[in-house]
Amino acid sequence: MSATTTGTGLKRLQHLVLWIGNVERSVRFYCDVVGFEVQRRYPNAAFLKIPGTADDHHLGLFEQTGVPRPDEGVARMYHAAWEVGDLTDLARARQRLAEAGALVGSSDHGVSLSLYAKDPDGLEFEIFWTVPGGTSAGTRELDLEGELARRGFSAQ
Repeated sequence: MSATTTGTGLKRLQHLVLWIGNVERSVRFYCDVVGFEVQRRYPNAAFLKIPGTADDHHLGLFEQTGVPRPDEGVARMYHAAWEVGDLTDLARARQRLAEAGALVGSSDHGVSLSLYAKDPDGLEFEIFWTVPGGTSAGTRELDLEGELARRGFSAQ
């Protein structure tokens, strides 16, 4: 039996909706740093999408005044992950996230190379690149410069 006949038929994550403390601040972060574009705006909400895609939206932001930062000690969603198309995109993302003070970690998972960051409300997310032909070999420290060099790119 396939996963479709034994499960619910899930295919992909189409969008994620977040409660955030300030819609203007979050729109600036997700557009200027991460690279989303505004699809629709409302006074206390915004719908963002990945540029060049046909989907209606990928990220919904709803302002909730006084929303507290995530409590690391309680059950909650850990992070969402967005994939980039090229390794150079990952290097560019690392630079933008670091400049914004949002980068909190990175990992080499064998099958993917990942960056971890937190948005202005402290919500964590991942930006990753799928390693062609990669195999899961646990989690190691990410050597992005080494990965770029191995594939013929110079580090930015």
